[in-house]
Amino acid sequence: MKDKILKKLKEIEEQKGVEILFACESGSRAWGFASPDSDYDIRFIYKHDLNYYLSLWEQTDVIEFMTEDDLDGSGWDLRKTVRLLAKSNAPLLEWLHSPVIYYQDDAFLEQMRLLAKDCFSPIACLYHYLGTTKNFMEVCTAEEVKLKSYFYALRTALAGKWIIERNSFPPVAFAELLPIAPLPIQEKILELQAIKANQDEKYLHPKEVLITEFLMETVRFNEEHAKGLGSRKKMAEELDGVFINWIK
Repeated sequence: MKDKILKKLKEIEEQKGVEILFACESGSRAWGFASPDSDYDIRFIYKHDLNYYLSLWEQTDVIEFMTEDDLDGSGWDLRKTVRLLAKSNAPLLEWLHSPVIYYQDDAFLEQMRLLAKDCFSPIACLYHYLGTTKNFMEVCTAEEVKLKSYFYALRTALAGKWIIERNSFPPVAFAELLPIAPLPIQEKILELQAIKANQDEKYLHPKEVLITEFLMETVRFNEEHAKGLGSRKKMAEELDGVFINWIK
């Protein structure tokens, strides 16, 4: 599959006249709880030639594609990427720390990861994860629940808890987040993960009261501790320099 993904990315470069600097997997395959029919969520960062950035006119800064064989691609232009980095955008930070990388310019990725650490805003990332968890709470309290919904809610709830307790950006791999949950929750999650690995994404699972109560408790914990978190460092001048260096 990696060869097929790299071939598609090469096609994108040729069709759009861009250079891809980094490409990774996002979503359930990166997090470690994919179903057999899960898409490949390919995310990438690219740059144009200098003329694109000197134009007077606003131009698209996103490239998207969807193929018949479940390749779901979305890429951001370098300028958009750096602006989002300045805001400690959580999805972007996840891309940069994905455990599944398809292509990387080593110098670029190293620099982006260092900048991501400097730009990290605990409060901005916590509110991103808290909002995502809340979006899934209604479906997670139904009598039958898609396991995908449980895992999306659990991952973001634990990511928020990680930020509060460790004041750092949480791991992308769900297995690395799991140890901060109580042992009975860990055991139940591993049981559900084994089921999810053998069911398609439409599968409905009977409500797990233990999981639902843990999610509600963790949402309350994350909300109560949110206000005590710090914000990001201002790095406008440094990020400007990084951007200019990469488009020369």
